[in-house]
Amino acid sequence: MQSIKEIFRIGYGPSSSHTMGPGRAVRFFMDGHPGMTRFRVTLYGSLALTGRGHGTDEAIRKVAGDAVEAEIVWQPGESLPRHPNGMRFEALDGERVTDSWEVYSVGGGALWDDKGTFDGEEVYPDVKMADVLEWCQREGRSLSEYVEAHEGPGIYDHLERVWRVMQDAIRNGLENEGVLPGTLRLARKAAAYHARARQSAGTLRHMGLVFAAALAVAEENAGGGLVVTAPTCGAAGVVPSVLYFLRQDQDISDHRVLKGLATAGLIGNIVKTHGSISGAEVGCQGELGTACAMAAGAAAQILGGSPMQVEYAAEMGFEHNLGLTCDPVGGYVQIPCIERNAFISQKARECAIYALFSDGRHKVSFDDVVETMMQTGRDMQAKYRETGLGGLARAYHAF
Repeated sequence: MQSIKEIFRIGYGPSSSHTMGPGRAVRFFMDGHPGMTRFRVTLYGSLALTGRGHGTDEAIRKVAGDAVEAEIVWQPGESLPRHPNGMRFEALDGERVTDSWEVYSVGGGALWDDKGTFDGEEVYPDVKMADVLEWCQREGRSLSEYVEAHEGPGIYDHLERVWRVMQDAIRNGLENEGVLPGTLRLARKAAAYHARARQSAGTLRHMGLVFAAALAVAEENAGGGLVVTAPTCGAAGVVPSVLYFLRQDQDISDHRVLKGLATAGLIGNIVKTHGSISGAEVGCQGELGTACAMAAGAAAQILGGSPMQVEYAAEMGFEHNLGLTCDPVGGYVQIPCIERNAFISQKARECAIYALFSDGRHKVSFDDVVETMMQTGRDMQAKYRETGLGGLARAYHAF
């Protein structure tokens, strides 16, 4: 597995696969063709079907700048063979194609091509949770110590920056009001939820504060604000909201939060390597399901859980999101994405608490759920995998 830095990317919303990934691809293609004044990029599959709502064309032109003309071709009825988020870049001299390149945006802002261009350094020897747990038991250490043993203590410099951006996204989201971009005219709710939560008590207050923090990040993402992929932009509200609540409610130190982030990154890394975090490939179970597992595992560790209890929390967070579809209304990362961040944040917190009441022993392993998620994603009809052709996306247009 590669570094957990690949899970926690800092960038602008609303979509890691549809804006961050294509933007990175444009930059790479332009760097390889200095002096190029015109190129064409053909978008296939999910990128073409929901790219306008996600702002794919805007991201491409923004990176290309004024000096380079970017021609965008949409091919919604065709997919490239390796992944639903395929792109073909062509360098143009007049109408003559001088070079071409096929690349895929595979989730979380990551890119892949058949040349191995983006094959980063392998940092971890293990790709399954069972092997990580075996190491923890043998060495008597935690999952976050497993991360530090393989990444080095310098990983916490990156996680410290990640935590700052996550907190800023929450604070900004709690202050910003108004309507989100796009034709849905969806009003921001985080500020109002936060105000009402602060006036409540007990369970209502706790739930409201988690809801508000998750809404804040999800709305910042939908508005094109700066967020951290955890593991994607569309699921960016879950991990920070749970950790932010624990930080405030339990007076947890930032040092302990960073340890939790290391564990969350490891959990997401296992899914990304052994499975998928791409909504276009496996549905939202790969995005928000992974985010729920990451947040649940991090919370369990922060609250004193053993490696077995952390794995159990992550397994439950994933298991109970199996089959979750990706059906963005209008192609925007707004409905049902924003509310899902809020509800799944609460679910992650509950999974952590449930696991902490147990001794950590259970029947279904985290690795079993990752494999099941992939099989479920393969069985899921394409219209429920970030194409905007089924589910709520279709129902809304029927109103």
